[in-house]
Amino acid sequence: MEREEYLRLIREWTDELIPFNKFLGIRVVDVGNGACTLTIPYRPELIGDPWRPAIHGGLIATLVDTAGGMAVFTAVTPGDRVSTVDMRVDYLRRAQPADLHARGEVTRIGNRVATTNIRVWQDDDNKLVAEGRAVFNIKRKQDETDQGGKL
Repeated sequence: MEREEYLRLIREWTDELIPFNKFLGIRVVDVGNGACTLTIPYRPELIGDPWRPAIHGGLIATLVDTAGGMAVFTAVTPGDRVSTVDMRVDYLRRAQPADLHARGEVTRIGNRVATTNIRVWQDDDNKLVAEGRAVFNIKRKQDETDQGGKL
């Protein structure tokens, strides 16, 4: 599979084929070269604290996890699988009732594990809402073949 076709499939998979992402409205803005930028358009149902008001922290954590995972997918071979091992989110300021954006970047990738850094912002990417770090397990396609297809 050609690289551009693989990146197109990652975009389609993230935007349309993961039901939870589709429900939340997560959209890929940019994908490739160990990085992924996502956005979630604001809607009132995303508010977690109506008195402030503030977007729910769980939505921010979901965006961190998704941006980091998609960044790893851009750095592995088609057919490899990626799953979250560990994730940390530092909430830096209240997320206003506005669109959220996140950029995940692979900081290290090995044969079995990848690490990522993720930034979440609104409006101005210098005004971060949150920062995250996540570690992902990589299940290489050839590993399944070596074991006779058994997981």
